Amino acid sequence: MILNTLILNTVIVDDEPAAIEGLRIRLQTFPEVRVIGEATSVAEALTLINTLSPDLIFLDIEMPEQTGFDLIRQLQPEQCPAIVFVTAFHQHAVKAFEVRALDYLLKPVKQQRLAETIGRLREMTTSRADKAQMLGAVAEITKNVHGHSTETIEPQYCIERQKLVIEDGRNPIQLIPYQDIIWIDAAGDYMCVHTKAETYVMRARLKSLINERLPDVFVRIHKSTVVNLTHIVKLLPLYNSEYHAVLVNDKVLKVSRTYARALKQRLV
Repeated sequence: MILNTLILNTVIVDDEPAAIEGLRIRLQTFPEVRVIGEATSVAEALTLINTLSPDLIFLDIEMPEQTGFDLIRQLQPEQCPAIVFVTAFHQHAVKAFEVRALDYLLKPVKQQRLAETIGRLREMTTSRADKAQMLGAVAEITKNVHGHSTETIEPQYCIERQKLVIEDGRNPIQLIPYQDIIWIDAAGDYMCVHTKAETYVMRARLKSLINERLPDVFVRIHKSTVVNLTHIVKLLPLYNSEYHAVLVNDKVLKVSRTYARALKQRLV
């Protein structure tokens, strides 16, 4: 049975309602895809899958409480739909999806890239994924995702532990050594990564950067700013227990009262 003779009953799972809406609008251009449900958490997704038995799931990876990987582990083999991962992260291990007839999309999802994904699904001979293969892909990926791997992983070189990988699908991939990054600040849905020589722009959430990618040497000094401790020259006290942090390139950043105490403890 070939997928292009079927209607693909589809569920979108993402903790960001705006991301769900954007993907749903893009999927409307593909007549074989019918969105029958949306979920903002793994718990909601499991309920939908048990009730609706979808053929296809567009699945975010990083979500509160449980991740997309956790959802896959909880699916029964006979329930396992085709999975397309949707992520803002750029770990190289995600390439493992492609060799197992799975796919991944980087946020923000591009229409051309989505068309490629649907094309691959048309060529598949079944709408149900092989859970053994899928879990193999997940195991490979979660070697580099803290807190999700249940296997003993041998120490190995991982580029994401040494450098920040910036990739948007259009420009050359940038590999920025963490020790070269002075500070990072939020600019809407994007992050500005500042080194002595240049400023790089990447699409990511600051909270996710801090929790999942940045080494411990990076400390939050404001709700929209993190700084590399090794590049702070001095702290200048202000009113209301706030400070100015003077950096090695003479840049001065405000340290809010919320984060001042933790910063001082790290510097002492």
